[in-house]
Amino acid sequence: MRMNNPKDFKRMARVMDELLDEMSRSTHPVGAKNVCQEGRRTSRIETGINAFSTVARWPNTFIIGAMKAGTTALYAALDQHPDVFMSPLKEPNFFAFATDPPDFQAPIERQPGGINHASITDPVAYRQLFAGATTETIVGEASHWSLYWPPAPDNIKQYVPGARIIAILRHPVERAYSEYLHFVRDGHEPLDFMEALDAEPERIERRWAMGRYVDRGFYSEQLRRYTERFSDNQLHVILHDDLVHNMDGVMHRLFEFLGVDPSFEPNLNRRINKSGVPKRQWLHNLLMVLQPIHEVMRPLVPEPLVDRVLVLKNRNLEKPPIPVEARERLMQTYRDDIRNLEQLIERDLSAWLE
Repeated sequence: MRMNNPKDFKRMARVMDELLDEMSRSTHPVGAKNVCQEGRRTSRIETGINAFSTVARWPNTFIIGAMKAGTTALYAALDQHPDVFMSPLKEPNFFAFATDPPDFQAPIERQPGGINHASITDPVAYRQLFAGATTETIVGEASHWSLYWPPAPDNIKQYVPGARIIAILRHPVERAYSEYLHFVRDGHEPLDFMEALDAEPERIERRWAMGRYVDRGFYSEQLRRYTERFSDNQLHVILHDDLVHNMDGVMHRLFEFLGVDPSFEPNLNRRINKSGVPKRQWLHNLLMVLQPIHEVMRPLVPEPLVDRVLVLKNRNLEKPPIPVEARERLMQTYRDDIRNLEQLIERDLSAWLE
């Protein structure tokens, strides 16, 4: 993180003071996250303590993607339900890479926190993620690589043949641009959008995971790998449009699909993983520095502080419109796949073709 302007240091110090003050004034006791709701589960601290003394179970529910389509929102909403336990690590990627550990070559992917090192490929380590589950009916995780990466369906079928599969799909052009802005936001994508689209085939050839903006959007062929291996009553497909406009209804139907109390109302006000271009780069850099600290100290971080950081992060992002040339190019690319998807999921997707 580079700051040459002395005012930036003053701004950073002020933000840090406000965040620390929020933590000290919080009424949430340390380690209280996920303890409420009539004692539905142990705290994250207790989960960590018990992880190696409990016989861990396999999960039975999987949010498989797509990336930048609302998987984080679904994960957070499900995690609030008293009869659901979600892995404390949102994206373990086990079933995508269990038989072939990732070895991607983009600089971001070779870093300690990159996908090569962050993905869990050992079955014992993976099951320990769920050691904190007690009486919950649903035990789940959310790894968007499971939709995109071909080995994932077979691996899930092998380990958990009775799995419940949840897919959430977004207009592929909007999804591609949102993923692009995600990497621009975090300082990993130096190209403009059209240049990035042109560079994608070479990046895939060089085994980059980053930058597969177009390739991730062919939902019909990706989802068909699941329809060929799992029965209809094991698959639940959600459209991002419905999530945006009627999240209460989406969650009610999802809870019914999972067989848990559909009357439960999760807090749906938090937008967690917004894409965009930072208006003030120094502030975004600061919040990015704080993010891994939050992941490590998750049991100790009060909810009001998390909310405050998210508000700061989201207000600092703006989303420039997608270039017209790029939209027209991608619409032509995806048109046939959208029509195939319509037939596969039996949903009207004419709005995606306009």
